[in-house]
Amino acid sequence: MEHPEHRQHRQHRQHRQHRQHPEHRQHQKRQLNEPRQPARFGWSAARGENRAALRAAPALVLVLAASLLGAAPATDASSTDRARTSDARTQGASTTSLTWGPCEGDGADERQECATVKVPLDYAHPNGRQIDIAVSRIRSEQPSTRRGALLLIPGGPGGPGLNGPSTKGQRLPQEVRDAYDVIGFDPRGVGQSTQVTCGLGHGELATVNLRPWPDVDGGITGAAARGRNMAATCARDGGELSRNISTRNEARDIDRIRRALGERKLSAWGVSYGTYAGAVYAQMYPDRTDRWVLDSNDDPNPRLVSRQWMANYGVGVEDTFPDFAKWATRPGNADRVADRPEQVRPMFLRLAAQLDRAPLDWPGANPAKLTGNHLRQTMVDSLYLKNRFPFLAKVINAARTGGTLPTPGTPPTDDELRNNIAVSIATICNDVSWPRSLPAYEREVPKNRARYPLTAGMPASVMPCAFWPYAPKEPATRITSHGPSNVLLTQNLRDVATPHSGAVNLRRAFGDRARMVSVDEMGHGVYVSNGNACGDQVVTDFLVTGKRPARDVLCASDPSRPSRSSGS
Repeated sequence: MEHPEHRQHRQHRQHRQHRQHPEHRQHQKRQLNEPRQPARFGWSAARGENRAALRAAPALVLVLAASLLGAAPATDASSTDRARTSDARTQGASTTSLTWGPCEGDGADERQECATVKVPLDYAHPNGRQIDIAVSRIRSEQPSTRRGALLLIPGGPGGPGLNGPSTKGQRLPQEVRDAYDVIGFDPRGVGQSTQVTCGLGHGELATVNLRPWPDVDGGITGAAARGRNMAATCARDGGELSRNISTRNEARDIDRIRRALGERKLSAWGVSYGTYAGAVYAQMYPDRTDRWVLDSNDDPNPRLVSRQWMANYGVGVEDTFPDFAKWATRPGNADRVADRPEQVRPMFLRLAAQLDRAPLDWPGANPAKLTGNHLRQTMVDSLYLKNRFPFLAKVINAARTGGTLPTPGTPPTDDELRNNIAVSIATICNDVSWPRSLPAYEREVPKNRARYPLTAGMPASVMPCAFWPYAPKEPATRITSHGPSNVLLTQNLRDVATPHSGAVNLRRAFGDRARMVSVDEMGHGVYVSNGNACGDQVVTDFLVTGKRPARDVLCASDPSRPSRSSGS
């Protein structure tokens, strides 16, 4: 039987009417199951990408459960996708130009332009119903030195990226902004692309309730009830679009963006979940990648995918909590919580257990009670970035002394969260099969709870995907060494959401296609994020000149030149 994407490329020239019409109105945001009703909001820098709560998006995004049980088998895309690439290679870059215009919403740089790319709802039926992918760009600041387009692949899944050129893109060094048109996009289902939602109530949107935290006694009754409700609500409200949101479809959408831009190859900078989407693209379309940077890397385990990501939170917290303990005992620190670093962990565990038994009122928080799990969730969120340490310390000190708990920061709106959650759940549930046996989770949680006390069994608890009504449409992608050697991974040694050990697994999967620069820093996000000049320079040199280290390198915590090989 002819592969659907082979058929898609064969028919491409015959069906150009399915591409964006030049008069198509920019950023039409329609719910797929209510095509005449515009969405109620779109992401902007002010209301999405720049919010502290959403910068923790990989935490918020429900990459949430883990089990050691079976999943859908991975496909070795090296054969099927090489064949598809060969079939499509003669098409090269699309000659269809986008209709660029002003961007909707607030927070965009005045130079940023926006457009819409039409893509199939279901790539198995490429000439069927089409949906919108919102795309943005800021042109090269030095056209004479322009070498191509640099696509910013957002995190999540479910994170917005349309204002990426105006926000994170402006942190790029000048020579990078000179060399590339910086391209952003909202993935399918997100923001100003054709949007999906999940009608959860305000209390259900609390991060502590979105995570599968076990009950006080270690049981999973509460997590199972919440997961069952989320799965049913998101599947009901998401309609057919939620069935067709997956990482492989995001990769296909990225290739449609490439064609619409008129580029034969793309360069990319993917962060967090964007590293997995970028890795899948590089596997499916290896010959269409130019200089490929993956930052804060997801473990590509093809048997588990997001189940592995969730399991890795236990590792990530153990890796990063000592950084907090050291900071929180520093002499002269106004938010000091103990005298010595080794005192912080047992103190935190005692306090969490105390709050399990006797929660405290927390005005302004959602929920308005500081429970043990709410403290644990605050801890996980605070380990993303060092600048969140003071808030966690203030919560700890107030809870211990009976003082006034600090007011939480302003979260995204409920509608923004509903959109984020809908895409997140659809992606992780459609990418891979999850165990449906509750007894299996009941067996795993106590073991995880004992091994990783700080996270109390949450990384092994039951997720909404256990109740998702649909099976994955296709197997997960196995990342391999087949393809050009043009990938650079960059990774902090201590990262709560994407531990270094997971990045090593991605590096190993890519083989000689990749090199990795590890940075002796703590936090989620490396390039132009943690101030490490050594790590930043390696990435900048690669993007600007194509020069990449001959071997993996380790950058010391103090800005310096690469110090030694870190191995593969």
